[in-house]
Amino acid sequence: MTEEIRFSTAGGLATVELARPKALNALTYPMVQQMADKLEAWEHDDAIGAVVIKGEGERAFCAGGDVRAVWKSVMEDMDGKGPSELSKVFFFDEYRLNHQIHAFSKPFVALLDGVTMGGGVGVSIHGSHRIATERLMFAMPETGIGLFPDVGGGWFLPRLPGETGTYLALTGARLDAAGACALGISTHFVPSSRLEGFEAQLATAIAGGSPARAAVNDVLERLAEPAGEDPLTPHRGTIDTCFKANSVEEVLDALAADGSDFARETRDTLLAKSPTSLKISLELMRRGREASNLADVLLLEYRLSQACMAGHDYYEGIRAVLIDKDHAPKWRPATVAEVGRDIVAAHFSAPASGDWSLA
Repeated sequence: MTEEIRFSTAGGLATVELARPKALNALTYPMVQQMADKLEAWEHDDAIGAVVIKGEGERAFCAGGDVRAVWKSVMEDMDGKGPSELSKVFFFDEYRLNHQIHAFSKPFVALLDGVTMGGGVGVSIHGSHRIATERLMFAMPETGIGLFPDVGGGWFLPRLPGETGTYLALTGARLDAAGACALGISTHFVPSSRLEGFEAQLATAIAGGSPARAAVNDVLERLAEPAGEDPLTPHRGTIDTCFKANSVEEVLDALAADGSDFARETRDTLLAKSPTSLKISLELMRRGREASNLADVLLLEYRLSQACMAGHDYYEGIRAVLIDKDHAPKWRPATVAEVGRDIVAAHFSAPASGDWSLA
């Protein structure tokens, strides 16, 4: 078993620790596989009452999936052309893990202490309890690397208050603990200093005979504090007005018409993102809002992931942000106007390699 991830149990409490602190605990494919196997076993183990997931170190809970490894697999195995085997199975099994957490019948408690982005959101947002500390930095930054807010982003983001989810999806804006708690992304705020001994308290409560969900709630009631003022509150009117549009062009026009500093900065942020990513992400938000269950959304997201793997912008985005680090991606198409409805529709078509499924 790789030391990239650790599992332990004590007094009815199971713990998952993501153990790649130098990589901000980014998820590798073996980590996804091992976590899925453990959750399956714990689901059916009457001795386990609850699960806690955390990241090693103080910098990050989990900065996302290991997109660099996926990029490398395509560049080395496929000469940079089309999906690789890893790019197929990574997204397929990661999304299954996301749904597994969503359907988990026992309390699933994520300690969001530090950077929490992308894939890290996927292994936390679908659980029952999400604890933010003062070190939380939450974001879904995928439009900046030629992707889209996946791991169930098409499900949970449209269900945030107003159009805040659409705003987060398109801009990749960062939230602190106060912002995450205000939107319901986090369920509790607990200062990191108060988390010391949290697992021991929880294990003791469960071992003492308390129902696991009541034990989690009771411990958190003792530890949680007010998170503070939501930094997005002054801008909610602009967000809800400008991001209610059903086209990226209309969003950009509405931001230009608003005229505030916030609107101007937000528009500039959008114009730096992948135009294709913006278009498919907005369409995902709208389709996701109408979806009846997470599985239906994950199927759409898998289609999008494989279309992105077969395209240009993902490889250019990873190059610009993580490989060469020049932060000057050359998107193709280069403008929002060039991304027609046909391109967006093609991204939502079933991949030749087959659709995603739970079975």
